[in-house]
Formats: sequence, C-alpha cells, structure tokens
Amino acid sequence: MNDRYDAGYGDGQYELVGYDEYGQPVYQQIPAQQIPQQQVPQQPYDPYAQQGYGYDPYATGQQSAQPYDTGNQAAAPSYDPYDTGHQAPAPSYDSYGGRGAANTYDPYGQTATSGQQPRVAEQTAYIPQQTGPVPQQAGQAEEPEPAADHERDYHTEQFAFVEEPTDDSEDVIDWLNFTENRTERREEARRRARSRTIALLVVLALVAVGGVGYLWYAGKLPGLSSSGSKSGTATPAAAQKRDVIVVHLHNTGKGGTSTALLVDNTTTKQGTTVLMPNSLALTGDDGTTTTLAKSVDDDGASGTRDQLDTVLGTNIQGTWRLDTPYLQNLVDLVGSIDIDTNADVPDPDAKKKGTSPLVHQGKDQTLSGKMAVAYATYRASGEAQNAQLERFGQVMQGVLRKMSSDPTGATTTVQTLAQILDPPLTDKDLGAFLARLADLAKGGDYKTALLPVQSDGTLSARTSDSVVKDILGGTAKSPDAGSAVRVSVQNATGVKDDTEKARVVLLNGGFTFLEGGTASGTQATSKVLYADAADKANATEVAKTLGLPAGSVTKGTVSSGADVLVVLGGDYKPASS
Repeated sequence: MNDRYDAGYGDGQYELVGYDEYGQPVYQQIPAQQIPQQQVPQQPYDPYAQQGYGYDPYATGQQSAQPYDTGNQAAAPSYDPYDTGHQAPAPSYDSYGGRGAANTYDPYGQTATSGQQPRVAEQTAYIPQQTGPVPQQAGQAEEPEPAADHERDYHTEQFAFVEEPTDDSEDVIDWLNFTENRTERREEARRRARSRTIALLVVLALVAVGGVGYLWYAGKLPGLSSSGSKSGTATPAAAQKRDVIVVHLHNTGKGGTSTALLVDNTTTKQGTTVLMPNSLALTGDDGTTTTLAKSVDDDGASGTRDQLDTVLGTNIQGTWRLDTPYLQNLVDLVGSIDIDTNADVPDPDAKKKGTSPLVHQGKDQTLSGKMAVAYATYRASGEAQNAQLERFGQVMQGVLRKMSSDPTGATTTVQTLAQILDPPLTDKDLGAFLARLADLAKGGDYKTALLPVQSDGTLSARTSDSVVKDILGGTAKSPDAGSAVRVSVQNATGVKDDTEKARVVLLNGGFTFLEGGTASGTQATSKVLYADAADKANATEVAKTLGLPAGSVTKGTVSSGADVLVVLGGDYKPASS
C-alpha cells in the first residue's frame, strides 16, 4: 500500500498520517505546491514482471509490458484510477523502505521521501474511523517541511488506540470482582454447612453414648438379661445394698396378723414385697421355737424383728405396725387403688347374706379404703393363709403405685395418718423409704414374692436361693428339722400360766416348744394329736411328759410346723415346782 495517492477530484494528494483504533489508515491532504514535480517515480513492483507477462489489469491497453525493473531505468507510469491527468505517477512500492526510493513503505504507518516532509501532529484524542480521504479545512496553515528519514521521531502518541483504555475494562474488572466475591461466598457457605454438619454429628454421637450408658446402667440394654441385672449378677448378692422394713397388718376386727418385708435394693434399683407366712418357724434367744404369728402377738415388734434377722440372715431397719383402720385411711389419702382382684369379697358390715359383694372379681378394679381392707384381710372358707397373704401383697403394691415419689409428699401422707410408729422408725424415715419404693413401683421395677415355707415351718434350700439369698441377700438359719419333736401347745384350761409351765416341762424333756395360742373356750379334758402314724410314739411320749393319760393320745389335725399338737384341758395338772 502506498502512503500517498491522488484522489482524483481535487488539487493535491493525501498523505497517510496514522491508523485509527480499528487499524484503518488515516490520511491528510497535502497542498499541491508541496508535491515535487520533477520527481521521477520508481518503477513499481510487478509480481508478474518476472514471468514476462507485463500485464497490467488496470492499464488502458496502450502501454507495452515492461520487464522487471532493475532500478536503472525509468518506469512507465502505472495506472491510477484517481489520476486527473496532471499529476505525477503514483509512487512505487518498496518492500525494504530504502532511502533512495521516491516513496517508501514504513511498517509503522509513516511515509518517507527523499525530500522534506511535514511533521505529523501528535494526536491523543479519539480519531474516528475514516473510509475515505479527509479534506483539509479551509484556511489551514502550512506545516513545516518534514524531516529526513534518519531524523524522524516516532512516538506512541501517534497510535491513539495504544494509550486509550477500552470502554469494557471497568466492566471486566467489575465482573472479576463479582465472580470472586460470589465464589468466596459459596466457599464460606460450604464451610458453615460443614461446620454445622460436624456439630450435629458430634451432638448425635454424645446423645447416643449417653443413651447407651443410661440403658447399661439401668440394666435395660438390649441383649443383656434383665433378670441377671436385677438379681445382681455383676455384683454379688451379699454385697448389694438393701433397705428393709417389716410391716405387720393387724386385723382389729377379726384378729390375726399378716406380715411382709418391704425391700429396696439400691444396687439393682429393684423393689420387692416379700410375703411371710405365719407358719414360719422362729427361734427365740432362749432356744424356744415359735411361729411368726405367735411371735408378733407375744414378742412384739422388737422381738419378732430380731428373730427374723436370725432366721433369714438379714438386717431389718425398722418395723411398721399397720392396723386395718390406718390402712383404710392410707388408701383414701392416696386416692384409691387399682388392682386385679381374684375373688368376690362380701361386705363385712352387711346384715343380710346374699347381698352384692363389696369387691368384685376382675381386672383393674378400683378399691376405696374400706374395699382395700376387706380384700386384704379376706380368706375364703377352706383357703390357706397364703391366699389371704397374697391379697395383702396386692394391696400394698397398689398403695405404692399411688404414693408420692417425692420424699416430702410421702412424709406428709405418713404424718397425716397420725399413727405412732415403733422406734427407731420415724415419720421422715418411713416417708422417704416409701417414696423410693413408689418410684420403683411406678417405673415397673417392683415385684411381689412369697417366701416358700415347708410344712414344718422351716426353709428349704430352694427357698434360700430364690428369695433369701437373691432378694434378701441373707442365709437361711431355720431350726434343724428332726433335731427334736416339735410340740405345739394350745391352752384351753382358762389359766394363762399353764402354757408357760407346759413349755418349761417340754423343753426339759428335749422337745421343741411351739406356741399354739389360747383356745376360744375351755375344755374339760386334754388332747394329744398327731397327723402322721410315724409320730404316734412321739405323741405318747409327750403325753407322758406332761402327765396326761395315755387315752388322750389320738390321731387328728396338727397345726403347720408341728409334729404333735397338745390341747390343755381342765384335767391338766402342772407339775409342782
């Protein structure tokens, strides 16, 4: 491309002064008087000249083809579509931009000639794109002659697009900042989410560990035997801590007593009511063998408690005497009880027989105080004493389920009964003890067990393992069966001292004395009864020892725990001292 050309429609030519921001050439008109007239243009480069064609597609057809110009001869004028006929030929193209060329190509967008050229003014403003020559304004002052090629001074200001920032630079920076901020926010959100997830997992792990630990401590962990944990397989039965209180229910209306042990195993967190049959054989300090029922009537709370400790190998902390009126008030204070009854119980105050029962047999029966007392003391005709004892155990467990688990509330209930407790038991001690049992009963960690007693009132080995050892943590020490003939004495003479005199005589004779109580009426003659034929000889020996006639010996019904039953009548004459 040449840096000068003839526009063909005015005076003068245009000169290339630079490039706009889009890379398009920008031209400036050169006055006609500044165009050198005598300058002989160099033969332009013809790529087809070497082939010998000499064809010029822009020629008019009147010129002959010229061979390749060696630079030593003048070249024919080339075709210029803008030529007006009076201008000099267009300059030739020199790829090397030599100084001797009339008009050379400058790769930086400048045009150099052998003569003086006007210096291009520095442009820093925005140059709009031009598609054609820009005419010079009227009255423009002449520019000074341009300097020679070796004196030219190139400045970057001539290339306006180099210095001027693009309009999109700020947008690019804003976009980069936006994407960077959004990425940081996403990373921060991910970090917070991971932190929350880790915290949640830690909390869940702590809750799981705590729950497993509690189940293990409470003995409710799946896969472990609940009976084993409650019976204390981990801790030996003898080493477990227990609080035990004996309660005696006195039937003030019909007479008789019922006894039970309330056990709080603080090691296994298990509560138990152990029912004690009245036929349990006890041994006093003097070696006398008696029954539990007679011990409660004769020896009182303190004596019976000591004898139970001796037989069971336990440590009973106190005795709670609960007369039937107090039991009725206790049930009413806790707001009635709900139990499964096993029999219809008539109303003891009913004047006519055949009236509707006071307590109906069935499940989830609600009992008031009066109904609870009637059920706890009921014993149908022909039933063993243990049947009535089990009903008493049901009532006690029902009361504990309704008792307050708060020691203060339970103590208030006990104090409201206004009963006098046997020392060393106090209202506060009994209230706190019952509150702990109430908590176990409400949680399902409470049971009732009957102490199995043999016919002679002693405890078997099975009894020692299942109840005495496991529940009470003791060792059975019942009187040895067969060591002596056990004789139960019932006084029907009307003289109270006759029982004591008979006891001394029998003990001296080597027999075991069992207190049989006092008969409801007097009898004229005495009787010596035996139930088993093997005991006939023993009965005869007992009659001889007491000074009774041989005819008084006969077969009959003997009370539980005794081998021979003696009923002292009016014919009994105690030996003189």
